[in-house]
Amino acid sequence: MSAYPTEAAVIAATRNWVARFVVGHDICPFAAREVRRDSIRYQVLAADAVETALLALVEACRALDASPAIETTLLILPSGVADFEDYLDLLDLAEALLEAEGYSGVYQLASFHPDYRFDGAEPDDPANATNRSPWPMLHLLREASVSRVLDSYPDPQAIPERNVALMRRLGNARLDAERTADEP
Repeated sequence: MSAYPTEAAVIAATRNWVARFVVGHDICPFAAREVRRDSIRYQVLAADAVETALLALVEACRALDASPAIETTLLILPSGVADFEDYLDLLDLAEALLEAEGYSGVYQLASFHPDYRFDGAEPDDPANATNRSPWPMLHLLREASVSRVLDSYPDPQAIPERNVALMRRLGNARLDAERTADEP
């Protein structure tokens, strides 16, 4: 995971990852529509402090409240939570904060990290790639929008299984090559 000198470079690489990996492999059933609509907000948090990240999360919720045209927000953390365990601690605090601020049921968090590892999974299991990204990220989604999409999606419970099968079929070598394509 390389440190990028500018916010613009971090956003460009993240946009590329979303388009090429998430949409390209249809990891998320509604990402392609939001990429086409340009309704994804990308925000780089140049914060090493957990408190700063949590404040930015609440501000991102308020921005979504005020801007219905923005469907989802990716809070990108290129520094501060490179260690996956530190990231999980931040994620726990972020979930608790959403509830405390009254956003439970309004927004949900999806989590992405370069070293993402599902509970109980081996570190080298290709299935982990479904949640691996160029940098640690907190992804805020509108709960109502997710529900609408899933209600119209055939067999939404099969999405994770399909993604796991796809990642394992692609294998680590290809997935690593795709992920590092986002780095300069």
